[in-house]
Amino acid sequence: MMHCGAAPILFERAKKLRENETRAEKLLWEQIRNKQLGVKFRRQHPLYFFIVDFYCHELRLVIEVDGEIHLSAENVEYDRMRSALINEHEIKVIRFRNEEIYFEMERVIEIIKSHII
Repeated sequence: MMHCGAAPILFERAKKLRENETRAEKLLWEQIRNKQLGVKFRRQHPLYFFIVDFYCHELRLVIEVDGEIHLSAENVEYDRMRSALINEHEIKVIRFRNEEIYFEMERVIEIIKSHII
């Protein structure tokens, strides 16, 4: 299941998030959209109880782009729990900080490519 039972309200929220993407999300999307890496990614994709930044159903791979808010102890724990719940559906989660997207895009793309079989 591509959405793992996501509630209808998440689809509405995902649409709004796509309309208001962050700079880092936009930069990464430009690199992975339209099967540029050989697989299809979806952005702001409802999955389970969450909306993930990018999702490739074929690979069962989530890519999350984390801004400064994700550095607080509370959010680190929430992100860990969230990733663990997504992993329970046999979906891998990889995370990049905004700074990695801004300054190390080539390395980010190589890491993503390493998950493409």
